[in-house]
Amino acid sequence: MKYKTLGNTGLLVSQLCLGTMTFSDGTGVYKHIGNVGQDDADRLVKASFDAGINFFDTADVYSAGASERTLGQSFRNLGIARSDVVLATKVYSRMGQGRNDVGASRGHIMDAVEASLKRLQTDHIDLYQIHATDVLTPMEETLRALDDLVRQGKVRYVGVSNWQAWRIATALGLSARLNISRFQTVQAYYSIAGRDVEREIAPLLQSEKMGLLVWSPLAGGLLSGKFSRENQSPEGSRRSGFDFPIVDKERAWDVIDVLRPIAEAHGCTPARVALAWLLSKPVVTSVLVGAKRLDQLEDNLAAIDLTLSEDEIRQLDAVSELPAEYPGWMLETQGADRLGPVDLWQSRTTS
Repeated sequence: MKYKTLGNTGLLVSQLCLGTMTFSDGTGVYKHIGNVGQDDADRLVKASFDAGINFFDTADVYSAGASERTLGQSFRNLGIARSDVVLATKVYSRMGQGRNDVGASRGHIMDAVEASLKRLQTDHIDLYQIHATDVLTPMEETLRALDDLVRQGKVRYVGVSNWQAWRIATALGLSARLNISRFQTVQAYYSIAGRDVEREIAPLLQSEKMGLLVWSPLAGGLLSGKFSRENQSPEGSRRSGFDFPIVDKERAWDVIDVLRPIAEAHGCTPARVALAWLLSKPVVTSVLVGAKRLDQLEDNLAAIDLTLSEDEIRQLDAVSELPAEYPGWMLETQGADRLGPVDLWQSRTTS
């Protein structure tokens, strides 16, 4: 396993993180994602830990708390020391029928963290993340509540998920002005079939020394190897009942057409190549891998040892390239006189 620092901190996390959305009681929308009970969860956690993964991610909303409870119990069942793992969870989503059982208000955050700590059977959360944008709560209220949790020792670092770049930048500026804990990470959707994060968020993260945690690196199973232009709805696939995240399917089929021969050349699955492509990107801190079965997890774990050639990365970059969008194409046009025909993002972040 390989490790990177978590944002602008000294905390080391594995470049693969076990995402536990599949740890479920089989109810609600999460039944389409996974129905991993305690015994199977223990096996997945043990295999991950034995492979060097020290980073585990969950959220209070996953199966209405069942994921947190199962993960916390797995650590206890396996005798894994709390100090040997970095535990991340999230807050925002509705956790009850009350009007204030949702959001990023001080009230909901303070109630939610206590519930998560209890379900996880721990006295602290290493990375506490705001799961979505709260359009009602002032940002300062959310940030001060998180800072209070850090000062109380219940939370060690804070992060955010699914925010726009401008909102992340605003939060960083506000945290600096108030001298309070700032977001160290952004958890965002990123895959070779969906590279939108590269437009604004990735450059911001590199500029501000924040970490990128990738969710759904296989585009909801689309890059698993089961799907193709000829077989767009394989039997038993998750996407058959839950077509998420949103993907431009025509571009995805083109990507898969290039993934397959590269995978064959390496004697591995397209999924492993898709993960290796992500791991080659300097902006990526850790990639969340979720599994329902041990063989799926073992295949994902093997991606850490797969090194793609420069030509293979070039092929994958080319077929998955984002369509031109303003102001990007204007920046490239106007900047050519100073930088030449180069990738403006790469030149800015590697110089």
